[in-house]
Amino acid sequence: MSALEAYGSKFDQKPKTIGTHVQTSGVYTFLIAVTGIYYLANASLLLCHYDLGWHLAAGDLIRERGSVPFQDPWAFTLGDRQWYNLSWLWDVIASVLLEYTGFSGLTLFAVACGAIIVGYLTSVCLSRSASPLAVSIAVLSACLLYPAFATPPNVYLAVSPNTATMVFSVIFYAQCLKRTRLLLLPVMMLLWVNLHGGFPLGFLILGIFGGVALLKRDWADFKAYSFAAAGCIVAIFINPLEWHIYDGVAATLGHFVQAHITEWESFAHNASMPGSIPGIVCVSIFVVLELLHRDSRPIPIEARLLAWLFLFLGLYQYRYMSFFFLFSAVPLALHLDRLLPEKLNHSDVQRSLLAAGIVGICALLATFMHVRPTLGLADDLLSEQDARYLQTNFSHTRILNHWNVGGPLIFRTHGTVPVFIDGRAATAYPDQLLRDYLTLPKWDIDEAAWDSVIEKYKIEAVFWPTAHDVLKHFLVDKRGWKEQYVGLHETLYVKP
Repeated sequence: MSALEAYGSKFDQKPKTIGTHVQTSGVYTFLIAVTGIYYLANASLLLCHYDLGWHLAAGDLIRERGSVPFQDPWAFTLGDRQWYNLSWLWDVIASVLLEYTGFSGLTLFAVACGAIIVGYLTSVCLSRSASPLAVSIAVLSACLLYPAFATPPNVYLAVSPNTATMVFSVIFYAQCLKRTRLLLLPVMMLLWVNLHGGFPLGFLILGIFGGVALLKRDWADFKAYSFAAAGCIVAIFINPLEWHIYDGVAATLGHFVQAHITEWESFAHNASMPGSIPGIVCVSIFVVLELLHRDSRPIPIEARLLAWLFLFLGLYQYRYMSFFFLFSAVPLALHLDRLLPEKLNHSDVQRSLLAAGIVGICALLATFMHVRPTLGLADDLLSEQDARYLQTNFSHTRILNHWNVGGPLIFRTHGTVPVFIDGRAATAYPDQLLRDYLTLPKWDIDEAAWDSVIEKYKIEAVFWPTAHDVLKHFLVDKRGWKEQYVGLHETLYVKP
């Protein structure tokens, strides 16, 4: 079979009856409803991403200018550093949604992305002839665990561009497993490269599938994956940064600042008890089943390779553990299917799932109506009152702010209060500035480092978490600064 025939093989499938569609819809309805309720119940965490503020402000700025800015207009520390906005399209979409639908629309957008992931995982598990009950258990486990709500701020289904990477990774994974519509992957890559800088994962997925096809000497599949990869390579250059997109990715991957961002630290550092226990149990079950039943039934080798690869990567850097949960769904479903009773009536299970799903859809709507009045940008870092005070009294002042406050400050003031730093890190700020800043956020402060940064950047005020009493003692008692303003969570210290 030629490569082009492989692409078109989906048209040779026999048509399914209406009854078959009704039966299979039970699994989809149940899983989307249950996961949707879970995501909406954690809506406050969906909106608490520290970088959400500057993403929304960036979307407003791009829409206002009609182009992607070459440099950051909000900080006074950028020097001549170019701003590599790897998520400009997501920023624009989020800006439009906020303007016309408010934070409710943004929240539903994130939940809809979660539903797409659920749908693709369910589809690929069912295509491997796993039973409805096994699919439900495996996909539900994966989709409840991968958002990592138990370890905020490391939330991977959030109102933020990283959700796009989760969605497209699953789409690439599913289409490669099904070996259908591979020519659509370059189109997906065109969107992915403009939505988030995680697009290199798409090439890793294609590389795994292409490598296995090469080892098997399956030339039709190898050509199909190669053509798809070639199309994706062309697609990544269709973005405002053109080939400089790699400079932006390089400023994120492997940069020294990663060591100071929690999601890039190890699983052991991020694991919290008892919140991480379900994930640990799921990992243990997967490992045991993989080791005990290596040859029990045909499980795609590519799925197993990706699951194991991201399990080890997730132990090394926590952000990759979410991909393990997603990629392990197929092997786990097939392992569980082997353990379920052979005489289980799948039609009865489908009808039960459909009934539960219909009830769940009603509960989903009720949950949204319940949480809707509370949706908004979190005030746990910077409140609207804090922003108004700074705008009124310290507009255009050189304020040294805490990293986590930078994004909300940009959103609420749109540059009228210039920031020292924010979560864009190396994609917007010089390396030396980052090195200077990283000497500051320690409980036992380095007085020489603080004095050096304040003098070097001509700092006139410091906006820092109120709980940092050691800093208050240093600035107020030792350096004679004034405690000018105390907000809900942040305090403003002013130089005499």
